[in-house]
Amino acid sequence: MQFTVGDRVIMKKPHPCGSAEFTVLRTGLDLKLECAGCGRVVEGERFKLERKIKRVESKTEDV
Repeated sequence: MQFTVGDRVIMKKPHPCGSAEFTVLRTGLDLKLECAGCGRVVEGERFKLERKIKRVESKTEDV
């Protein structure tokens, strides 16, 4: 999967706060995501988090 900083990702299961939407803060071998509901920052290995992502919504819409 391709990610850029600022993309929104929708996870398969929601965060304990109830929101399933996260914003990408950092990419690389690890991903750093910020919950859109409570603002909590989650960091994890890329290949583990990629399996938990339902879809990616890019911050820039192609016209």
